[in-house]
Amino acid sequence: MATTGANTAPALMEHVIDGPFGYGGVEASPEWANEVERLARQRGATILAHNYQLPEIQDVADHVGDSLALSRIAAEAPEDTIVFCGVHFMAETAKILSPDKTVLIPDQRAGCSLADSISADELRAWKAEFPNAVVVSYVNTTAEVKALTDICCTSSNAVDVVASIDPDREVLFLPDQFLGAHVKRVTGRENMHIWAGECHVHAGINGDELTEQARAHPDAELFVHPECGCATSALYLAGEGAFPAERVHILSTGGMIDAARAATSTQVLVATEIGMLHQLRKAAPGIDFKAVNDRASCKYMKMITPAALLRCLTDGADEVHVDRETAARGRSSVQRMIEIGNPGGGE
Repeated sequence: MATTGANTAPALMEHVIDGPFGYGGVEASPEWANEVERLARQRGATILAHNYQLPEIQDVADHVGDSLALSRIAAEAPEDTIVFCGVHFMAETAKILSPDKTVLIPDQRAGCSLADSISADELRAWKAEFPNAVVVSYVNTTAEVKALTDICCTSSNAVDVVASIDPDREVLFLPDQFLGAHVKRVTGRENMHIWAGECHVHAGINGDELTEQARAHPDAELFVHPECGCATSALYLAGEGAFPAERVHILSTGGMIDAARAATSTQVLVATEIGMLHQLRKAAPGIDFKAVNDRASCKYMKMITPAALLRCLTDGADEVHVDRETAARGRSSVQRMIEIGNPGGGE
Protein backbone atom coordinates (compact mmCIF):
# COMPACT_ATOMS: atom_id res chain seq x y z
CA MET A 1 0.00 0.00 0.00
CA ALA A 2 1.47 3.38 -1.03
CA THR A 3 2.34 5.84 1.70
CA THR A 4 0.98 9.35 1.47
CA GLY A 5 1.73 12.76 2.88
CA ALA A 6 4.98 13.80 4.50
CA ASN A 7 6.44 10.27 4.55
CA THR A 8 6.24 9.84 0.78
CA ALA A 9 8.85 12.38 -0.32
CA PRO A 10 11.76 10.99 1.72
CA ALA A 11 10.85 7.45 0.64
CA LEU A 12 10.90 8.41 -3.05
CA MET A 13 13.87 10.78 -2.69
CA GLU A 14 15.99 7.91 -1.34
CA HIS A 15 15.89 6.41 -4.83
CA VAL A 16 16.97 9.55 -6.74
CA ILE A 17 20.38 9.16 -8.36
CA ASP A 18 22.42 11.74 -10.25
CA GLY A 19 23.76 10.14 -13.42
CA PRO A 20 25.70 11.40 -16.44
CA PHE A 21 22.47 11.92 -18.41
CA GLY A 22 20.40 13.43 -15.61
CA TYR A 23 18.53 12.37 -12.51
CA GLY A 24 17.07 8.88 -12.41
CA GLY A 25 15.98 6.19 -10.01
CA VAL A 26 12.32 7.24 -9.75
CA GLU A 27 9.68 6.27 -12.26
CA ALA A 28 6.36 7.96 -12.92
CA SER A 29 3.62 6.35 -10.84
CA PRO A 30 0.40 7.44 -9.13
CA GLU A 31 2.38 7.76 -5.89
CA TRP A 32 4.94 10.00 -7.62
CA ALA A 33 2.23 12.13 -9.27
CA ASN A 34 0.42 12.61 -5.95
CA GLU A 35 3.64 13.61 -4.25
CA VAL A 36 4.52 16.09 -7.03
CA GLU A 37 1.09 17.68 -6.66
CA ARG A 38 1.41 17.83 -2.85
CA LEU A 39 4.89 19.37 -2.96
CA ALA A 40 3.83 21.93 -5.55
CA ARG A 41 0.95 23.05 -3.34
CA GLN A 42 3.23 23.15 -0.30
CA ARG A 43 5.80 25.25 -2.16
CA GLY A 44 3.19 27.54 -3.72
CA ALA A 45 4.39 26.56 -7.19
CA THR A 46 2.85 26.14 -10.60
CA ILE A 47 4.37 23.52 -12.91
CA LEU A 48 4.85 24.40 -16.58
CA ALA A 49 5.84 21.79 -19.17
CA HIS A 50 6.97 22.33 -22.73
CA ASN A 51 5.38 20.35 -25.56
CA TYR A 52 8.63 18.39 -26.04
CA GLN A 53 8.74 17.04 -22.49
CA LEU A 54 8.24 13.40 -21.56
CA PRO A 55 4.51 12.50 -21.61
CA GLU A 56 4.50 11.78 -17.86
CA ILE A 57 5.90 15.26 -17.16
CA GLN A 58 3.31 16.86 -19.44
CA ASP A 59 0.53 14.94 -17.70
CA VAL A 60 1.46 16.15 -14.21
CA ALA A 61 1.96 19.81 -15.22
CA ASP A 62 -0.53 22.59 -14.53
CA HIS A 63 0.06 24.05 -18.01
CA VAL A 64 1.57 22.60 -21.21
CA GLY A 65 2.57 24.64 -24.24
CA ASP A 66 5.36 26.40 -26.10
CA SER A 67 8.01 28.39 -24.30
CA LEU A 68 6.71 31.94 -24.80
CA ALA A 69 3.11 31.03 -24.04
CA LEU A 70 4.27 29.31 -20.84
CA SER A 71 6.42 32.28 -19.84
CA ARG A 72 3.44 34.58 -20.26
CA ILE A 73 1.32 32.19 -18.17
CA ALA A 74 4.08 32.28 -15.54
CA ALA A 75 3.92 36.08 -15.40
CA GLU A 76 0.15 36.00 -14.82
CA ALA A 77 0.02 33.02 -12.44
CA PRO A 78 -0.88 33.78 -8.81
CA GLU A 79 1.83 31.43 -7.54
CA ASP A 80 5.17 32.93 -6.46
CA THR A 81 7.22 29.95 -7.66
CA ILE A 82 7.44 28.71 -11.24
CA VAL A 83 8.76 25.23 -11.99
CA PHE A 84 9.67 25.26 -15.67
CA CYS A 85 9.98 21.80 -17.20
CA GLY A 86 11.91 22.66 -20.33
CA VAL A 87 15.42 23.72 -21.31
CA HIS A 88 17.41 26.47 -19.65
CA PHE A 89 16.71 29.40 -21.99
CA MET A 90 12.97 28.82 -21.47
CA ALA A 91 13.28 29.14 -17.71
CA GLU A 92 15.39 32.27 -18.26
CA THR A 93 12.62 33.77 -20.41
CA ALA A 94 10.13 33.08 -17.62
CA LYS A 95 12.47 34.85 -15.18
CA ILE A 96 12.81 37.80 -17.58
CA LEU A 97 9.02 38.19 -17.69
CA SER A 98 8.60 37.43 -13.95
CA PRO A 99 11.65 39.03 -12.28
CA ASP A 100 10.12 38.97 -8.79
CA LYS A 101 9.17 35.29 -8.85
CA THR A 102 11.28 32.27 -7.99
CA VAL A 103 11.90 30.26 -11.15
CA LEU A 104 13.14 26.68 -10.84
CA ILE A 105 14.25 24.24 -13.52
CA PRO A 106 14.38 20.55 -12.50
CA ASP A 107 17.85 20.14 -14.02
CA GLN A 108 19.95 23.20 -14.84
CA ARG A 109 22.08 21.08 -17.18
CA ALA A 110 19.20 20.90 -19.66
CA GLY A 111 20.67 23.15 -22.34
CA CYS A 112 19.79 23.85 -25.98
CA SER A 113 22.01 23.42 -29.02
CA LEU A 114 20.17 26.22 -30.84
CA ALA A 115 20.45 28.76 -28.01
CA ASP A 116 24.11 27.78 -27.60
CA SER A 117 24.85 28.40 -31.29
CA ILE A 118 25.40 32.12 -30.67
CA SER A 119 26.96 33.79 -27.63
CA ALA A 120 26.63 37.38 -26.48
CA ASP A 121 30.22 38.07 -27.55
CA GLU A 122 29.56 36.66 -31.02
CA LEU A 123 26.47 38.84 -31.36
CA ARG A 124 28.41 41.94 -30.27
CA ALA A 125 31.02 41.24 -32.95
CA TRP A 126 28.32 40.67 -35.59
CA LYS A 127 26.57 43.91 -34.63
CA ALA A 128 29.89 45.76 -34.97
CA GLU A 129 30.07 44.60 -38.61
CA PHE A 130 26.57 46.02 -39.29
CA PRO A 131 26.17 48.94 -36.85
CA ASN A 132 22.92 50.21 -38.38
CA ALA A 133 21.19 46.85 -38.63
CA VAL A 134 18.14 45.80 -36.63
CA VAL A 135 18.77 42.66 -34.57
CA VAL A 136 15.92 40.13 -34.60
CA SER A 137 16.41 37.20 -32.23
CA TYR A 138 14.31 34.07 -32.01
CA VAL A 139 13.07 33.47 -28.45
CA ASN A 140 15.26 30.34 -28.42
CA THR A 141 18.23 32.39 -27.19
CA THR A 142 19.94 33.11 -23.88
CA ALA A 143 19.05 36.06 -21.68
CA GLU A 144 22.35 37.78 -22.59
CA VAL A 145 21.54 37.54 -26.31
CA LYS A 146 17.99 38.83 -25.76
CA ALA A 147 19.51 41.79 -23.92
CA LEU A 148 21.48 42.71 -27.07
CA THR A 149 18.43 42.29 -29.31
CA ASP A 150 16.16 44.96 -30.80
CA ILE A 151 13.11 42.74 -31.35
CA CYS A 152 12.48 39.13 -30.41
CA CYS A 153 10.34 36.84 -32.55
CA THR A 154 8.70 33.44 -32.46
CA SER A 155 8.42 30.89 -35.23
CA SER A 156 4.81 31.93 -35.81
CA ASN A 157 5.40 35.70 -35.99
CA ALA A 158 8.96 35.95 -37.38
CA VAL A 159 7.64 36.94 -40.81
CA ASP A 160 5.47 39.70 -39.28
CA VAL A 161 8.34 41.00 -37.15
CA VAL A 162 10.78 41.23 -40.07
CA ALA A 163 8.10 42.72 -42.34
CA SER A 164 7.49 45.48 -39.76
CA ILE A 165 11.07 46.76 -40.06
CA ASP A 166 11.93 49.65 -42.40
CA PRO A 167 12.77 47.94 -45.73
CA ASP A 168 15.90 50.09 -46.05
CA ARG A 169 17.34 48.82 -42.75
CA GLU A 170 19.53 45.74 -42.76
CA VAL A 171 18.37 42.90 -40.53
CA LEU A 172 20.51 40.51 -38.50
CA PHE A 173 18.40 37.40 -37.92
CA LEU A 174 19.52 34.81 -35.38
CA PRO A 175 20.21 32.12 -34.47
CA ASP A 176 18.25 29.59 -36.57
CA GLN A 177 19.29 29.38 -40.22
CA PHE A 178 16.26 27.35 -41.31
CA LEU A 179 13.72 29.70 -39.72
CA GLY A 180 15.73 32.60 -41.18
CA ALA A 181 15.62 31.06 -44.65
CA HIS A 182 11.86 30.60 -44.31
CA VAL A 183 11.40 34.26 -43.31
CA LYS A 184 13.64 35.51 -46.11
CA ARG A 185 11.76 33.39 -48.63
CA VAL A 186 8.33 34.63 -47.50
CA THR A 187 9.27 38.31 -47.12
CA GLY A 188 11.54 38.46 -50.18
CA ARG A 189 13.89 40.62 -48.14
CA GLU A 190 17.39 40.81 -49.63
CA ASN A 191 19.10 42.89 -46.90
CA MET A 192 18.67 40.16 -44.29
CA HIS A 193 21.72 38.42 -42.84
CA ILE A 194 21.14 35.03 -41.21
CA TRP A 195 23.24 33.43 -38.47
CA ALA A 196 24.23 29.83 -39.26
CA GLY A 197 22.80 28.25 -36.11
CA GLU A 198 20.50 25.27 -35.82
CA CYS A 199 18.66 22.97 -33.46
CA HIS A 200 20.45 19.64 -33.83
CA VAL A 201 17.18 17.73 -33.54
CA HIS A 202 15.23 19.74 -36.12
CA ALA A 203 18.21 19.98 -38.47
CA GLY A 204 18.35 16.18 -38.44
CA ILE A 205 14.85 15.84 -39.90
CA ASN A 206 15.91 15.95 -43.52
CA GLY A 207 14.21 16.41 -46.86
CA ASP A 208 14.80 12.86 -48.04
CA GLU A 209 12.95 11.46 -45.02
CA LEU A 210 10.08 13.87 -45.51
CA THR A 211 9.80 13.08 -49.23
CA GLU A 212 9.84 9.34 -48.55
CA GLN A 213 7.14 9.61 -45.87
CA ALA A 214 4.99 11.96 -47.98
CA ARG A 215 5.06 9.58 -50.93
CA ALA A 216 4.25 6.62 -48.68
CA HIS A 217 1.27 8.46 -47.18
CA PRO A 218 -0.22 10.49 -50.07
CA ASP A 219 -3.47 11.27 -48.22
CA ALA A 220 -1.82 12.67 -45.09
CA GLU A 221 -1.33 16.28 -44.08
CA LEU A 222 2.16 17.58 -43.29
CA PHE A 223 2.89 19.59 -40.14
CA VAL A 224 6.44 20.92 -40.45
CA HIS A 225 8.26 23.08 -37.92
CA PRO A 226 10.23 25.90 -39.63
CA GLU A 227 13.38 24.96 -37.67
CA CYS A 228 13.48 21.67 -39.58
CA GLY A 229 16.04 21.00 -42.23
CA CYS A 230 13.18 19.63 -44.33
CA ALA A 231 11.03 22.80 -44.36
CA THR A 232 12.36 23.83 -47.77
CA SER A 233 11.70 20.32 -49.10
CA ALA A 234 8.09 20.48 -47.87
CA LEU A 235 7.51 23.71 -49.79
CA TYR A 236 9.26 22.24 -52.82
CA LEU A 237 6.95 19.21 -52.76
CA ALA A 238 3.96 21.54 -52.67
CA GLY A 239 5.34 23.88 -55.32
CA GLU A 240 6.13 21.05 -57.72
CA GLY A 241 2.71 19.51 -57.28
CA ALA A 242 4.17 16.33 -55.77
CA PHE A 243 2.02 16.93 -52.69
CA PRO A 244 -1.14 19.08 -52.47
CA ALA A 245 -0.11 22.56 -51.29
CA GLU A 246 -3.20 22.90 -49.09
CA ARG A 247 -1.99 19.93 -47.03
CA VAL A 248 1.48 21.33 -46.32
CA HIS A 249 1.60 23.45 -43.16
CA ILE A 250 4.70 25.22 -41.79
CA LEU A 251 3.80 25.68 -38.12
CA SER A 252 5.08 26.53 -34.66
CA THR A 253 4.36 24.02 -31.91
CA GLY A 254 1.39 26.09 -30.76
CA GLY A 255 0.19 26.34 -34.35
CA MET A 256 0.33 22.55 -34.67
CA ILE A 257 -2.15 22.15 -31.81
CA ASP A 258 -4.58 24.57 -33.46
CA ALA A 259 -4.14 22.89 -36.84
CA ALA A 260 -4.69 19.45 -35.32
CA ARG A 261 -8.08 20.50 -33.98
CA ALA A 262 -9.06 21.82 -37.42
CA ALA A 263 -7.59 18.97 -39.50
CA THR A 264 -9.89 16.91 -41.71
CA SER A 265 -7.38 14.23 -42.67
CA THR A 266 -7.23 10.94 -40.82
CA GLN A 267 -3.42 10.96 -40.82
CA VAL A 268 -0.84 13.71 -40.20
CA LEU A 269 2.92 13.48 -40.71
CA VAL A 270 4.70 15.57 -38.08
CA ALA A 271 8.18 17.01 -38.55
CA THR A 272 9.35 18.22 -35.16
CA GLU A 273 10.61 16.80 -31.84
CA ILE A 274 8.64 13.66 -31.02
CA GLY A 275 7.40 14.91 -27.64
CA MET A 276 4.91 17.01 -29.62
CA LEU A 277 2.97 13.88 -30.59
CA HIS A 278 1.58 13.50 -27.06
CA GLN A 279 -0.27 16.83 -27.11
CA LEU A 280 -1.36 16.41 -30.73
CA ARG A 281 -2.93 13.03 -29.93
CA LYS A 282 -4.73 14.54 -26.96
CA ALA A 283 -5.97 17.45 -29.08
CA ALA A 284 -7.26 15.23 -31.90
CA PRO A 285 -7.53 11.60 -30.75
CA GLY A 286 -9.21 10.52 -33.99
CA ILE A 287 -6.17 11.35 -36.11
CA ASP A 288 -3.16 9.10 -36.67
CA PHE A 289 -0.14 11.35 -35.98
CA LYS A 290 3.10 9.89 -37.30
CA ALA A 291 6.61 11.29 -36.79
CA VAL A 292 8.53 11.98 -39.98
CA ASN A 293 11.62 10.95 -37.99
CA ASP A 294 10.84 8.88 -34.90
CA ARG A 295 14.42 9.37 -33.65
CA ALA A 296 13.97 13.15 -33.37
CA SER A 297 14.21 13.28 -29.59
CA CYS A 298 15.97 16.09 -27.71
CA LYS A 299 18.20 14.63 -25.01
CA TYR A 300 18.15 17.95 -23.15
CA MET A 301 14.35 18.09 -23.00
CA LYS A 302 14.32 14.52 -21.75
CA MET A 303 16.66 15.42 -18.86
CA ILE A 304 13.57 16.67 -17.05
CA THR A 305 12.75 13.27 -15.59
CA PRO A 306 10.32 12.24 -12.84
CA ALA A 307 13.30 12.07 -10.48
CA ALA A 308 14.47 15.56 -11.47
CA LEU A 309 11.03 17.07 -10.91
CA LEU A 310 10.69 15.37 -7.52
CA ARG A 311 14.14 16.64 -6.46
CA CYS A 312 13.30 20.14 -7.69
CA LEU A 313 10.11 20.37 -5.64
CA THR A 314 11.65 18.74 -2.56
CA ASP A 315 14.87 20.77 -2.45
CA GLY A 316 13.88 23.96 -4.29
CA ALA A 317 16.51 23.24 -6.97
CA ASP A 318 17.69 24.44 -9.45
CA GLU A 319 16.92 28.16 -9.22
CA VAL A 320 17.38 30.28 -12.34
CA HIS A 321 18.89 33.75 -11.96
CA VAL A 322 19.05 36.61 -14.47
CA ASP A 323 20.57 39.88 -13.30
CA ARG A 324 18.16 42.81 -13.23
CA GLU A 325 19.80 44.87 -15.96
CA THR A 326 20.00 41.95 -18.39
CA ALA A 327 16.41 40.99 -17.61
CA ALA A 328 15.18 44.55 -18.20
CA ARG A 329 16.89 44.79 -21.59
CA GLY A 330 15.68 41.35 -22.60
CA ARG A 331 12.15 42.21 -21.48
CA SER A 332 12.18 45.27 -23.73
CA SER A 333 13.01 43.18 -26.80
CA VAL A 334 10.16 40.77 -26.00
CA GLN A 335 7.77 43.66 -25.35
CA ARG A 336 8.59 45.26 -28.70
CA MET A 337 7.64 41.98 -30.37
CA ILE A 338 4.34 41.86 -28.49
CA GLU A 339 3.57 45.46 -29.53
CA ILE A 340 3.88 44.44 -33.19
CA GLY A 341 1.08 41.97 -32.57
CA ASN A 342 0.50 38.23 -32.98
CA PRO A 343 3.13 37.01 -30.49
CA GLY A 344 1.94 33.50 -31.33
CA GLY A 345 3.79 30.43 -30.21
CA GLY A 346 7.14 30.42 -28.51
CA GLU A 347 8.75 28.04 -30.97
